[in-house]
Amino acid sequence: MSEKSDRLCVALDGSDRSWIVSTARTLAGTAGWLKLGLEAFTAHGPALVAEMAAECGRVFLDIKLHDIPTTVRRAAANCAATGAAMLNVHAGGGRAMLEAAVEGAQRGAQASPPKVLAVTLLTSLDRGSLDELGLPATADELVVRWARLARDAGLDGVVASAEEAAAIRRECGPAFLVVTPGIRPAWSAADDQRRVMTPAAALAAGADILVVGRPITGAPSPLDAARRVLEEL
Repeated sequence: MSEKSDRLCVALDGSDRSWIVSTARTLAGTAGWLKLGLEAFTAHGPALVAEMAAECGRVFLDIKLHDIPTTVRRAAANCAATGAAMLNVHAGGGRAMLEAAVEGAQRGAQASPPKVLAVTLLTSLDRGSLDELGLPATADELVVRWARLARDAGLDGVVASAEEAAAIRRECGPAFLVVTPGIRPAWSAADDQRRVMTPAAALAAGADILVVGRPITGAPSPLDAARRVLEEL
């Protein structure tokens, strides 16, 4: 990553189209990435992604595809056709699904294929949540195992908590992208995230791109808040 701005991805989580577009335009050029998630996508569809990609820079389409390989291959191709620069799938879908996602992204891309990431463990899950799901491994063990699977399947990186970033980096090498949600500056609230870390600590742990939502988008001035996060880097 060449610039601090390349490290920052702002999550535009919401359903209000005018708010999403106006906030994206405000932050374009300050944040290197803008994330559109499931809420925005289900409200406004691929057209919003294409508009954002054309007008506001790099879009991370965060809809976490998870289905049989054929369906994911076709869906990933559709995602790539919007012009999104990065998209993600659930690592829990298995190797065949992960490989299909890469194939689809390459087929659907208008120019350079988007980066494809695997979501390892949601940052809203803690030890109690893993027990309820019948997953006996610790969060660290599970995340590293799935990160290794994603790397071997040809993906560009993973989405994981910054708490696991150092272990992923050791296992998967320096070129493997680690995108970390659950980033909370020291001056902000944790909200519903369980495993959180400050921006500077996440970078020190080995994260490449930091996803920040409400501390920026919920601030009186999102632009000032984004600049404040960049100062912490």
